[in-house]
Amino acid sequence: MRNRRLINRHPSRASAVWLAALPFLLVAAVYLIGSDMRLDANPNDKLLPSLSKIGDTIHRLAFTPDKRSGAYLFWVDTGASLLRLGAGMLIATLGGLAIGIAAGLIPYARATLSPFIAVLSMIPPLAVLPILFIVFGLGEGAKVVLIVFGVMPFFMRDMQLWVQSLPGEQLIKAQTLGASSWHVALRVVLPQTMPRLLDSMRLSLGPAWLFLIAAEAIASTEGLGYRIFLVRRYMSMDVILPYVMWITLLAFVMDFVLSWISRKAFPWSKLGGH
Repeated sequence: MRNRRLINRHPSRASAVWLAALPFLLVAAVYLIGSDMRLDANPNDKLLPSLSKIGDTIHRLAFTPDKRSGAYLFWVDTGASLLRLGAGMLIATLGGLAIGIAAGLIPYARATLSPFIAVLSMIPPLAVLPILFIVFGLGEGAKVVLIVFGVMPFFMRDMQLWVQSLPGEQLIKAQTLGASSWHVALRVVLPQTMPRLLDSMRLSLGPAWLFLIAAEAIASTEGLGYRIFLVRRYMSMDVILPYVMWITLLAFVMDFVLSWISRKAFPWSKLGGH
């Protein structure tokens, strides 16, 4: 009788695939129906462009050189955004890992850094965006710093709490065997922190993209966020929608790659506990 309850019933693999695809199919169907209705009423409607219109726009931006610059705008924008995002995430990850381990492992560092990290994490990153542009100018520096400022406090707090949650017996045993503080950090704490770091990176991808797009929208000459906000005044949804879907796809691929690395490099972390 218990197995007949809904909470105990699980879909087959084939059913799971169809169920996962169902929301996407419903959204696509709603869009196509809405687009047909609006275009029937007004062939020049820009709010819900037809798939053919979107396809023509993608071909023009991604596979046709720009008449003025000769560049393929779609790929130029993608490269610029990924470079900024990669630089910001790399700095934030390394900085957050180092400071988080220090604050979680060393009592003097914890007493010094914990209040500062807590306050820093409460500052809305977008609120300091004008300050960053004033200090770092309108170049690449301000955009990268915004990403760092936006996600690094999360890394620091998460790494600190994770290190503090590690079993104290491990640290005591390592010291009993003669390990120094440096050896404890590198040989005991760091390996157990890496899977958590990858999970934190996955959780930070969404905010990082948000801060990147905000910075590009205000001051930039190329980038995915720049292009979206450039054409919004013309209601060019045939440009905006593909760019939004492309950003979503890039974020999904990044998340998948980080998840794959975590499973392959640290399979023991998925077995439960520390």
